[in-house]
Parts: sequence; C-alpha cells; structure tokens
Amino acid sequence: QDQFCESPVGATSPETGDVWKKVFDWSTFRVNVVGDVPGVELCGALKNVVAIGAGFCDGLEYGGNTKAAIIRVGLEEMMRFVKYFYKSENAATYFESCGVADLITTCFGGRNRKCAEIFAKHKGAKSWDEIEVEQLDGQKLQGTITAKDVMTCLKTEGVEAMFPLFCKIYMIAFENVPVEEIVSF
Repeated sequence: QDQFCESPVGATSPETGDVWKKVFDWSTFRVNVVGDVPGVELCGALKNVVAIGAGFCDGLEYGGNTKAAIIRVGLEEMMRFVKYFYKSENAATYFESCGVADLITTCFGGRNRKCAEIFAKHKGAKSWDEIEVEQLDGQKLQGTITAKDVMTCLKTEGVEAMFPLFCKIYMIAFENVPVEEIVSF
C-alpha cells in the first residue's frame, strides 16, 4: 500500500546496522539502527503476550481505559523482563518502533489480540488451535508460544511475583483461570 512505516534493526556494531539500513531504508520504510539487540528482539516477542491480555479485554468488552491499563502494565513488565534476564537498561529502546509503537499496534490490531478476543468471548471453550485454524489462514500465534516460554523462564528463576500480568495471561490461556480475572493481578 506504500504507507509509511518503520522498523528498528538491532545491531551490536554500527557498521552492521548501517549495512541493513542501506539495504532496507526507503522513503516509506524508515530503518533505525538500535544497539540494544536483546531489547529489540524481546520487545518483538513480548508485545504478543501483552496483546493477548488486550484481546481478553476486548472480548469481555471492558473498554479503552482497562485495555490501556493492561498495555501500560504490560510495557512495564516487558521492560522488567529485559532488565532481569538480559541486564539491558536502555530505556530508549522502548521508544523505538519495536517498543511502544509496535505494542500499541499489536494490542489494537494484531492477530494475537484478535484471537484472544475470540478466546474470551467463548470463555476459553474454544481452543487456541481451533481459533488459529479458523482465523489465521495458516499463520501462527506467537503470543501463546511466547507466554509459555516466558512462564518457563519465570518459574525457573522463581520470579513470578515480579510479573503478575504475564502470569495472569498465562493462567487464563492455559490453566483454565476465568478470563474475567485479567484485571486481578
């Protein structure tokens, strides 16, 4: 459609980043080089978990303020996760397109949000696999897989209490916790 968008490239060396920028940067596709590789990569994955929480809110028709709160807490937990597991404290990364911009886009229009909305409307009676087949035309949900991986990391370290929203999303998605509990964390 030739509409403007942007993407970061995580690169440990400016020279490598500049190569990628020269290859992909265009008038309608801006490429920003970011040195925080773990932050860029994890934002790209963790936003999908938060989008599941946003989709639960949409399926329950909780409204914009509730969804905004889930997104805000989700961003905090994304930052905390990156800092805890990768010792990265580059707050500027979250203001790149991989951070808050991609988080907002995914929580309002992404496939993880859409499928979580359907899951919530059916109160978990429809499986993720069923929803994926019916809705995604061969694409896969990243948020459900990432939620499982995140939970494995949190349990291994014993830090579940530091990530109450991530844990609640996982419990609703996989442990039959009522979807209405999305606001109780």
